[in-house]
Amino acid sequence: MTAASLLALTTAGVASADTSADRDVIQKAADQLTSGGGALGVQARVTDGRQRFAVRSGKAELDSDRPVPFDGRFRVGSITKTFVSTVVLQLAGEGKVDLDAPVDRYLPGLIDKQITVRQILQHTSGLFNYTNALPLNPDEFEKIRYKHWEPRELVAIATSKPLDFPPGTKWSYSNTNYIVAGLLVEKLTGKPYEKAVEQRILKPLHLNATEVPGDNPNINGPHAHGYWTANGKPSDITRINPSVAWSAGEMISTTRDLDTFIVALTSGKLLKPAQQQELVKTTPVSPDYGLGLSVQTLPCGTKVVGHGGGIPGYSSELLTTPDNKKRLELSATSAPTPGDPGPGYNAILNEVFC
Repeated sequence: MTAASLLALTTAGVASADTSADRDVIQKAADQLTSGGGALGVQARVTDGRQRFAVRSGKAELDSDRPVPFDGRFRVGSITKTFVSTVVLQLAGEGKVDLDAPVDRYLPGLIDKQITVRQILQHTSGLFNYTNALPLNPDEFEKIRYKHWEPRELVAIATSKPLDFPPGTKWSYSNTNYIVAGLLVEKLTGKPYEKAVEQRILKPLHLNATEVPGDNPNINGPHAHGYWTANGKPSDITRINPSVAWSAGEMISTTRDLDTFIVALTSGKLLKPAQQQELVKTTPVSPDYGLGLSVQTLPCGTKVVGHGGGIPGYSSELLTTPDNKKRLELSATSAPTPGDPGPGYNAILNEVFC
């Protein structure tokens, strides 16, 4: 749900190399994240050609020595957006929505009439980011962590503010865009957006450890806990009502399921050819972001696509080269003491992709 993917925080200083991913190097980098990078626990899944392995570091709970589960579940935050965008693109391929039509055609009166479906998916709408108006600092968020939010309530927070810029003229990450996208899916399919995600993506790909939790504050199955410091003491922030993120960031998954999803998506198994091209199409206004998928070139020259995510307690990353030969899925649970994740993430990115 955070505005920047972890990728954007960590690409500076990634060096070039010629070797395959070294498990020991990635293990040391994960240990760096849990020793001084602000993470209590880390799990990562790496694919490099035929080589596949998982690493973990730290612990699953603050007052326990229980290790992070190798395939534990976690809140994926804004990686949810890639699932939602995929459904919208499927609907476009079925002729049910025109990407360049105004959202107002389908959801009259919800947002500015100039804003198109494409601009929503590409973060070029100019809509104010509603999360910037929420009390997300730990002391204040603790008071509303179990509050139920209606999607239109979240949109109304954004539309009470003026547009950040005229639609289509700039790029600015806004969670509001994907709340609108979720409402659009519901209008076009006639069912809750989570049912569309389940029927169109989760069930066909057998992503049995992935869920859209709604108001359920729990993470079902094995998982590591995330923490922060609230009111001067460590607080377990694992349990929250994720409706505050809804279709912009509420989903729960595993590194294994995310790996299956990104391979299916980028290899063309979920979209028709025309929509597959739209998925990764960037523009001068949006040079690093397609439709629900970041498209970036690391300093070492390797091109990667994917998405990052953040929600209280959890940070995640989903990245692949376009040919799927090199892939990374990672979840880090936050420790109550902040740290600098940059060096550890840099080392992992460098080892996997460079």
